[in-house]
Amino acid sequence: MMIHESDALAKTNRINMLFDFYEKLLTEKQQTFLKYYFHDDYTLGEIAAEFDITRQAVYEHVKRAGTVLESYESKLGLMRKHAASENWLNKLESLADLAGSNEELRTKLQDIAKGLRDEVNGAT
Repeated sequence: MMIHESDALAKTNRINMLFDFYEKLLTEKQQTFLKYYFHDDYTLGEIAAEFDITRQAVYEHVKRAGTVLESYESKLGLMRKHAASENWLNKLESLADLAGSNEELRTKLQDIAKGLRDEVNGAT
């Protein structure tokens, strides 16, 4: 079965997003292999050479780490919750834009959206 480029890109983007949420829950080895493979775009062979292990071993580590990330998301849902929060924030910001000439309402809605966005994104 041939994997389409868009499918591979979607998988890479998903793993990178999951990695952003759950990196600290992975082992050091899982973190390292995922960073090399998905962030730094190393091939399995290049990673194998770097760590003096087989290409198959690297593949198994990467595959297992991806499975672990998916498992965390299925149990904790942080990425899904983040996406839902972003969706609601976008709706709130759109509503603020629709407030039109009611400057006070628009400003209050924009302030609420900014405060929530800062909270969602971890700003202090």
